[in-house]
Amino acid sequence: MDAEELYQRRIASRFAAFDQDGNGYISREDFTAAATRLLDEFGTPFRSDRGQALAGGAEAFWQGLAGIADVDGDQRVSRGEFVNGAVKRLRDNPDRFAEIARPFVSALLAVADGDGDGKAGTAEVERALRVLGVEAHTAALAAESLDPDHSGLVDEEEVVTAFARYFMTQDPDGTP
Repeated sequence: MDAEELYQRRIASRFAAFDQDGNGYISREDFTAAATRLLDEFGTPFRSDRGQALAGGAEAFWQGLAGIADVDGDQRVSRGEFVNGAVKRLRDNPDRFAEIARPFVSALLAVADGDGDGKAGTAEVERALRVLGVEAHTAALAAESLDPDHSGLVDEEEVVTAFARYFMTQDPDGTP
């Protein structure tokens, strides 16, 4: 299997992280469900400022992804559209993907940030990742990797950058 094939497989596996209901498509409902679960997990009311920011961030993320990947305009992104649309358009520009994700990630961190200092703890990030369907061990490793100075805190730039790299780039050694 060549590097391109491995990369395509890796990105296809990332599709499942977005397809929250497992129906084979990414849709607005997947983003809404993710936001709702996060708000429930952190006890944040939907009608609060943070709740509204997360709902708005989820909608902006959906709109950005659909605008890039929903080739047939059916308001859902198939696995093929994700792999062939989003990946091809964003692979060489992970910063674009980061900007699409930023409103959601920023609002997620605000919901998880218990003391309002603009940084969420690694434990809260791990908790959020688990709510989004990431396996517990993987969520723990991911949260830890977002804290390079071992302060126990992560900030928006670290998370947005890591998120884009995870979804859109190959690993540094060239493997997917």
